[in-house]
Amino acid sequence: MLGRVEIRRARDGSPRLTGRFPYGRTATMRDRGRVRKERFAPRAFEYAIEDESREINLLVGHDYQRPLASRKMGSLTVEDTSEAVTFEARLPAKAEQPTWMRDALLSVRGGLMAGISPRFTVPPKDVVPDAERLIPEPGNPGVMIREISAAVLLELSLVTRPAYDATSVEARAWREIVEPIAERLPEPRRRVWL
Repeated sequence: MLGRVEIRRARDGSPRLTGRFPYGRTATMRDRGRVRKERFAPRAFEYAIEDESREINLLVGHDYQRPLASRKMGSLTVEDTSEAVTFEARLPAKAEQPTWMRDALLSVRGGLMAGISPRFTVPPKDVVPDAERLIPEPGNPGVMIREISAAVLLELSLVTRPAYDATSVEARAWREIVEPIAERLPEPRRRVWL
């Protein structure tokens, strides 16, 4: 199953954002000059996810000034399996959402926020010697794939252009979330060219 983010409505009326970042998919990080590819092995993020005292954030575009949810604050649940990292973010009710949160929800609905991107660090080689390795791409030995088997997950972000094409964004139960916002937006002005 491909990665995705969905917007749902909880019983109390607040939106829930759920997502999935699959393991084992290869992404092209750079396609000019020396091609660089990357892939996460199953359960690569296990260390940070299993340690519930570690903070993991859900952000808009890797910007800590635009947070959506936080594990330490209890609004983000993150789980790790051999297939994928999954998360559920409990967003505040419409009246309590900051503008960037409403903008993010509108961008998801409009298809502009198209995926999920992780921010992570790889432990030093003296701590975890096999945390990452370079392997030749099958059928293309001139291209190396950085395979990451152990990484510390810091945050997940909704992004417009994900490196990992297997992630995507989808909105559900949208009417209850967006219509009150759309009602407050001004009518677009018509321009007439002479």
